[in-house]
Amino acid sequence: MTHMSYFPVFLEMQRRRCLVIGGGTVAERKVASLLEAGADVTVISPEAADTIHRWSKEKSIEFIPRCYQPGDLTEFEIAFVATGDRAVSAQVLKEGRSLGVWINAADDPAHCDFILPSVLRRGDLTVAVSSGGKSPALARAIREELELYFTEEYARLADLAGEARDELRARGIDAPFETWRRALSGEVRQLLMRGDVARAKRLLLRELGVAA
Repeated sequence: MTHMSYFPVFLEMQRRRCLVIGGGTVAERKVASLLEAGADVTVISPEAADTIHRWSKEKSIEFIPRCYQPGDLTEFEIAFVATGDRAVSAQVLKEGRSLGVWINAADDPAHCDFILPSVLRRGDLTVAVSSGGKSPALARAIREELELYFTEEYARLADLAGEARDELRARGIDAPFETWRRALSGEVRQLLMRGDVARAKRLLLRELGVAA
């Protein structure tokens, strides 16, 4: 297998024009994630899951009930192939390369410009795990292990860190990483676990050098 070198990146998807080719369970998951990220989604497939039909009726997506045809990528920036047919993946990749459209083909890294990690979300905190396409099952297993560590209070911790960062910027304070590391650990997290957000914020700011 050709060695692939992937650069991890989080991409702004709001209003980005995305095409999903396929209408089964895998396509359904792709569409759900894209809608959550705010993308404009079109699905092309001769058949589709009930949820895809519902999204179409609700005008959340555009659904075109036919097979992929050359020329379908013209209006899009990113395309996801979820047909399980490598011949289709190869055809879509060829067209995508000619048009500058990024292509992802499910379980077919040889026909991808990018691959999708296994993702853990805690509010605005996102942890992504990838095996470089070698074993999606391994990436998922590691992500599930991380879920035990990154518990729900990490969503509140991310919000709190963002508020503290804004406060520091407003005051012209530049705290080094080691100061942040110490401030975000220990008692701040314990206070968040107990639901005492106000005290946690005051402690965090004090640890970062902001006087009360």
